Amino acid sequence: MPQPDSSLLSRIVHQSLRHRGVVIALAILAAGYGAFSLANARYDVFPEFAAKQIEIQTEAPGLSPEQVEQLVTQKIESAVNGAEGLTGMRSSSVQGLSLVTLIFGGRGDVYHDRQLVVERLAGVPSSLPAGAGTPVMTPLTSSTGDLMTIGITSDKLSLVDLRSLADWTIKPRLLAVTGIAKVGVYGGLIREIRVDVDPAALVRYDVAIDDVLAAASRATGVVGAGFIDTPNQRIVLQTQGQAVSADAVAATIVKHDPIASVRLRDVARVSDSAKPPFSAASVMGKPAVVMNLWTQYGANTIETTDAVDAALAELHPMLKHSGVALDATLFRASKFIETATHNIRVSLILGGILVIVVLFLFLGHFRSAIISCSAIPLSLLVAVTVLQQFGYTLNTMTLGGLAIAIGEVVDDAVIGIENILRRLRERGTGLTLHERLSVILYASVEVRSAVIYATFAVIAVFFPILTMSGLSGKLFAPMGVAYIAAILASLVVAISVTPALALILSRGHDAMEQPRPMIVKLREHYESLLERMERRRVIVMIVAVILTVAGLAAVFFLPTQFLPELREAHYLAHFELMPGTSIQESSRIGDIATKKLLELPYVRTVAQRVGRAEADDVFGPQSSEIEIDLKPVSGKVAKVAAGEIEEKLADVPGAAVAIETFLTERINETISGYTTPVVANVFGNDLDALDEAAPRVAETIAKVPGAADVRLESPPGTPLLLVKLKPEALALHGVDPTTALEAVRTAYQGAEAGQIFEGARVTAITVAIDARARTSPADVGDLPIRAATGVFVRLRDVAEVGVTNGRADVRHEAGKRVQTIAMNVSGGTTPSQLVAKARQALAGVALPAGIYVQFSGSAEEEARSRRDLLLHSLVAAVGIALLLWIVLGNARNLLLIAVNLPFALIGGVLALLATRQPLSIGATVGFVTLFGITLRNSIMMLSHYEHLVEQEGETWGEHAAVRGASERLVPILMTSIVTALGLLPLALAADSPGREIEGPMAIVILGGLITSTVLNLLVLPTLALRFGKFGASQLRD
Repeated sequence: MPQPDSSLLSRIVHQSLRHRGVVIALAILAAGYGAFSLANARYDVFPEFAAKQIEIQTEAPGLSPEQVEQLVTQKIESAVNGAEGLTGMRSSSVQGLSLVTLIFGGRGDVYHDRQLVVERLAGVPSSLPAGAGTPVMTPLTSSTGDLMTIGITSDKLSLVDLRSLADWTIKPRLLAVTGIAKVGVYGGLIREIRVDVDPAALVRYDVAIDDVLAAASRATGVVGAGFIDTPNQRIVLQTQGQAVSADAVAATIVKHDPIASVRLRDVARVSDSAKPPFSAASVMGKPAVVMNLWTQYGANTIETTDAVDAALAELHPMLKHSGVALDATLFRASKFIETATHNIRVSLILGGILVIVVLFLFLGHFRSAIISCSAIPLSLLVAVTVLQQFGYTLNTMTLGGLAIAIGEVVDDAVIGIENILRRLRERGTGLTLHERLSVILYASVEVRSAVIYATFAVIAVFFPILTMSGLSGKLFAPMGVAYIAAILASLVVAISVTPALALILSRGHDAMEQPRPMIVKLREHYESLLERMERRRVIVMIVAVILTVAGLAAVFFLPTQFLPELREAHYLAHFELMPGTSIQESSRIGDIATKKLLELPYVRTVAQRVGRAEADDVFGPQSSEIEIDLKPVSGKVAKVAAGEIEEKLADVPGAAVAIETFLTERINETISGYTTPVVANVFGNDLDALDEAAPRVAETIAKVPGAADVRLESPPGTPLLLVKLKPEALALHGVDPTTALEAVRTAYQGAEAGQIFEGARVTAITVAIDARARTSPADVGDLPIRAATGVFVRLRDVAEVGVTNGRADVRHEAGKRVQTIAMNVSGGTTPSQLVAKARQALAGVALPAGIYVQFSGSAEEEARSRRDLLLHSLVAAVGIALLLWIVLGNARNLLLIAVNLPFALIGGVLALLATRQPLSIGATVGFVTLFGITLRNSIMMLSHYEHLVEQEGETWGEHAAVRGASERLVPILMTSIVTALGLLPLALAADSPGREIEGPMAIVILGGLITSTVLNLLVLPTLALRFGKFGASQLRD
């Protein structure tokens, strides 16, 4: 027997046995802290998967999209371009608003990135046009930052009062909730004091529109009055004189006259009214105000949801008294999180119960089963603690990593306790405490050297997953971390807690119980089968080669997919109407869609948002979203419901409709900035050339089989009324260009003259041309402008006024102008296949000079992920080969494992074919996991052969091959069965919420375990007997 105390490993085991009471106490403490960490863990659907993003919004009232692009967006892009760590930049310029999105790479601090942007933006405001706001960075939000959608309706309150309630009561209360980053408000009407100027009255009373603006501003001005000092105190002066009502504003003097002064009411209609809306909303077809809540970066979704619910509960009595109905269930991210994590937890618990049953069946007696069973939760709880300490949430990916680690965790426990049992039985009865300690020490160290190498080999297998870039890396790396944390924790438990428990539970017994008769019989039949296979080893090798080739060939028949459909039971339907469509028309179309959707028995609620929230996004009135929340349904029913929703919305008149689940949309937005899986970007410098080329590209792609919902994100053709000043006419009439332009802006954009303050509420006073004088494009030319001589001229006298086609949105990608074509896939076509077909179709399309097309989206992400996996797998293969050389010691045994690994993967391929699952990233990770399991079992088998020959004096031959395989039979079977049973609930409910990614992964592992077990128990011993080489002192501690 070797001297185990000569190595670090044996010293650790020896100290654990000597201080077994301390080890058990520490194990209990670790388990307790792990349980505490589990109870207080942050739960989420996915890890934080979005790259670090910073959004810069700049208001530019009155400017057209092209003016916003040239005067605002380009200046901001120039200022921030080249910032440290900046990897991407896109922008959108719409009427009155610029939105620039910056994407930063690396693992640096996002707050440092924001500071860099702040410094670069410092000089931008001074270069922006008059009236433009200061560039503002929006609050940080998480990947799945959309927390919930809330709708309020009322039969008593007007839309103005309903919006005021949302803006000044509900929104401030929600923003005070810890974890809320922003609240976007849609619909209703924003109250304002309107000064609607009568153009004819301006001429009649000889008053310019800027005089009206100045008068309204004077009426609402607030001026500080200072203070006075008396001998013993200072007294603050406060003045009151601000007009606080429409009537008071109307009485303001515009022009003094000895006979009769001109007041605002003489030249304008002053009313307590509402701003022209840029959004609308409805709930269940009823006009409403809808609020969209976003969480702060790093906030706990479930805790924040609970805090919001508590805040709304405080407001409930007031809302009920006001006759307001509030629905906070239109969309709740926590609903899917709770469902998904519940399903994963149920799968783990069911798997755990099955694992315990198998352990008791195989080990045959209570005490040894208890030792193994205690190692499993202890290892997983320690892994949970590690994940918590490193800032990982418990999500479908980290929980999936723990699930697939169960097999290795059990294997660690079983290998140790099974070898201890065998060695104790060999020593017989009457052992003293010291003798039992020596036997357990030797038995533990005997198998652990190979286990340690096998563990590090498996970690090396996961290296490609840990180093994947982009979205795939952010999604799957936490799963790899969870897996590695679990097997390292298991290794620590196996060399400390398991030996200590074995020594304690063997106290008072001469030897542990004999193996169950079932195990004895199983080994006898297995040994007989091995002997027969050895006599037919040529046939065995031929069958193995045929199956391997067939399995590898079958890979090419598997459809590929980046991510599977997510069963969220909540859908977003995006509606795009013709450019220039009004908010009223978009709302009408939404009402039609709502009625159709409510006919479906699966639909619980329907809510529509039209246009954009203030300073929130860049959607025009032609764009709207309908949120469709389903009743509680299974994954299969949700899939059926999605199909029927598409059918209902397919025939909505005049609308291009795209339907996605919330998380799928967020993932697609993270990849490309758009909500569809495939995006074609048409680049060019000339906007007219882009507008001519992009529809042709879209039309070509729409004809490609598998392309669905093909649409231009910013189609040309938006109605535009162009006012072009004539310099000669301006000079002739004595009109300053700025005066003319400001008159147009005030008349049609409206100019804020001041504000009325009523407690915390602020109401704007806006001056604009009366709506009755702006009903047609021809009215614009009649706008009166006062020349420097005091004479009024019409706008048409100094400018050309005509209707033309404009653009609703000018977009940039990486600082270059772009027209974006978004599309979905259908008919079983994968994004990668669609991109390949589209490129082939576009090869024959002649595009204007300087115009070119690039594709982005999940197809590009999928290709990049597979490239990363391949490259990093080659690096990992080198590391694994070095480890195998150390543990096996010769090239023949190393090659023996290498040539057999493909055979183990066949089952995974066949399982995907049988269940009609595509080769997704989740399935690919399943193959990586299967590779690690097979590698570990193969290392353990060959290492055990080496141990028999070198340590126990066996002569290498058929007897040694059969004995070694027979002694590894129970650990291999238990590992395979336990892993399979642990993953079985995931595989059987692969379509359920939360299991969509792990489901295919579990299917691959389950199928692969069959061929992997056959490999390790039947094929590998046969090949090892024929080609293996053992007995040269190759295994090292």
